[in-house]
Amino acid sequence: MRYSGFKVLWEGLTGNRGWKPVWREPEPKESYDIVIVGGGGHGLATAYYLAKQFGMTNIAVVEKGWIGSGNVGRNTTIIRSNYMLPGNEPFYEFSMKLWENLEQDFNYNAMVSQRGIINLFHSDPQRDAFARRGNAMRMAGADAVLLDRAGIEKHCPFLDFDNARFPIKGGLWQPRGGTVRHDAVAWGYARGADARGVDIIQNCEVTGFVMENGECKGVETSRGTIRAGKTAVCVAGSSGRVMEKAGMRLPIESHVLQAFVSEGLKPVIPGVITFGAGHFYVSQSDKGGLVFGGDIDGYNTYAQRGNLPVVEDVCEGGMAIMPMIGRARLLRMWGGVVDMSMDGSPFIDKTHIDGLYFNGGWCYGGFKATPASGYCYAHLLARDEPHPTATELRLDRFLTGNIIDEKGVGAQPNLH
Repeated sequence: MRYSGFKVLWEGLTGNRGWKPVWREPEPKESYDIVIVGGGGHGLATAYYLAKQFGMTNIAVVEKGWIGSGNVGRNTTIIRSNYMLPGNEPFYEFSMKLWENLEQDFNYNAMVSQRGIINLFHSDPQRDAFARRGNAMRMAGADAVLLDRAGIEKHCPFLDFDNARFPIKGGLWQPRGGTVRHDAVAWGYARGADARGVDIIQNCEVTGFVMENGECKGVETSRGTIRAGKTAVCVAGSSGRVMEKAGMRLPIESHVLQAFVSEGLKPVIPGVITFGAGHFYVSQSDKGGLVFGGDIDGYNTYAQRGNLPVVEDVCEGGMAIMPMIGRARLLRMWGGVVDMSMDGSPFIDKTHIDGLYFNGGWCYGGFKATPASGYCYAHLLARDEPHPTATELRLDRFLTGNIIDEKGVGAQPNLH
């Protein structure tokens, strides 16, 4: 069933009796060509592009919960490609281009809104650093505009420009950045993959791997053994626990990242704004709520909940640049478990175990990478070679010394 404005009108006039389930609820088969472990945005996108771009449909996506229950429904919905290093920027720009045509591609309203993202700077050295980043972005084909104070005042006149401690001197603006409805991305990819024959199996937890002569031949699950020619893991914050079942130790730590929504307010935030002297980022939803976040909680955990000191720290960051939000009430908060790599950059690679592949280490950047991650992972699975934009996202880069230290803080994931 194809969605359209005419379809919505017709169903409204006929009692909405013609809508069909968005995807099937199949029983797992004994074997598949590829089993994808993890039914989040990355896993569903991988299945979708395997079917659409590479013609592979004998695929299962196994998810321990329900579709949208993980990080894909627990983020702050931001998309951007304002990276600097060669191993990252082309990849995230590829993702941005996929975002721009996503709704037409999978015929689903994901509410892609390219309202722009502004990274504020508060000192001369920070301005120089943002100028270098902007130049690197433009060299990679992305858009970037360095704004002075007057330029920021035009976009965001409500900010506290003369804050004694954090005066706002300008910002780096990416006009094509913005937000996307996070759970709609999962639903759209799931619907598109299912329509092409992919089996999406919910409430099916992986409990182990089927190993034969040192090769991975499938997975053990709570719903029985499922054999596979290739097994592709992409489980975000659960990466360490799942890959441990295959005897692998990853250069990853799991931390909780909290997100927040305020009560509904009149439209005020034009796009996405980030605080350059601290860690705070904010946008405004279509319902009027301010959607914002900040630092991860500094301890290792697999729990989808956070602690109050980080709530206070994040709100302080928001108050530093726009004190006006101090009267707004916090409506709700939640936590997602993020897989923090040792250099702040992700992995899309084969493992040393034949038949077993890994996608993870996304740190803060998992959601905005969803389309490119799925496409590049599908390319790797279908052709056994990395996509041109993902050649440096290797698992062995710490062994070889080819790290992608985008944040520049070394092996301290709590600071990424």
